Amino acid sequence: MAQRVTLRKRQPYNTTSNRRRVVKTPGGKLVYHHLKKLPTQPKCGDCGIGLPGIPALRPRQYATISKRQKTVRRAYGGSRCGDCVKSRILRAFLVEEAKIVKRVIKSQQKPGAK
Repeated sequence: MAQRVTLRKRQPYNTTSNRRRVVKTPGGKLVYHHLKKLPTQPKCGDCGIGLPGIPALRPRQYATISKRQKTVRRAYGGSRCGDCVKSRILRAFLVEEAKIVKRVIKSQQKPGAK
């Protein structure tokens, strides 16, 4: 018959925060090891893919690592992926170009203009 294993925490319910694994100690006893929740990678705010270059940690662990590990040296480094930053820059450039073109066309259509 298998050895009984008792819980080490007061919480008896089978929740995600109370996951456990049976481990055999060097003394031959079976005990529960409580497992921590798995971290997920930070996601891009625009397209939702995981941000490369930023480690996957639990939220509190980001406070213990340095700033250079939490970001990428680029505009929108820790919140947007490179492709989304590229499209944002391109969109801003094209919007400005459209404004200039509109201004030029308006000045050409004036009757007293050169």
